[in-house]
Amino acid sequence: MSARNDQTYRRAARHAVRLGAIALVYVAATAMAARRESPGVNVSDTGFTIVESVKVDGATRADYARAAGLLAQQRYAEGIALLQEITTKQPKLTAAHIDLGIAYAKINELDKAEASLKRALELQPKHPIAWNELGLVQRRQGKLNDARTSYEKSLAAAPGFHFARLNLAVLCDLYLQDAACALDNYVLYQQAVPDDKQAAGWIATARARAGKGAN
Repeated sequence: MSARNDQTYRRAARHAVRLGAIALVYVAATAMAARRESPGVNVSDTGFTIVESVKVDGATRADYARAAGLLAQQRYAEGIALLQEITTKQPKLTAAHIDLGIAYAKINELDKAEASLKRALELQPKHPIAWNELGLVQRRQGKLNDARTSYEKSLAAAPGFHFARLNLAVLCDLYLQDAACALDNYVLYQQAVPDDKQAAGWIATARARAGKGAN
């Protein structure tokens, strides 16, 4: 892997790391959102919200906050143990399964990570974060075509989800050697995140590989 490609992947990975926090905090807003929106994925011009119909008590919210702190401190074993307790008490709480999957991936327990993320998708089949995280795990498992499908399902649910867009571009670029796919998704990523100055270089390289010139 070249230095440029390694840097590209590390950047995509850093974006993905932030998703754990997204999944951990959205559960706290579920009760309020549920009053206004029906359960499921609600996409808007500025992003998306995930609404669940599960009631979350104060103790569970406190446990979530504690789990978030443990994961932020990279105390993964403790965080996983707490998330396991949460999923036992609240088996239909999608966010807890997602965060458990993310935590398992952090300690290279990829089969357990995959199982947790798939459980989340049984509960919310169009969950953009769950599909994106599953794609990351599948890439690490060498299931490259499955990873592509997972990223595509994430984007089908939320087309503006630029984390999944970049991950798909990187997968096509570095692993599948699909320059056309990489180019299309780098361009869409740049449109979504115009302040990312590295995107122009990725696009130029993918365009040259795809034989599309400099236009």
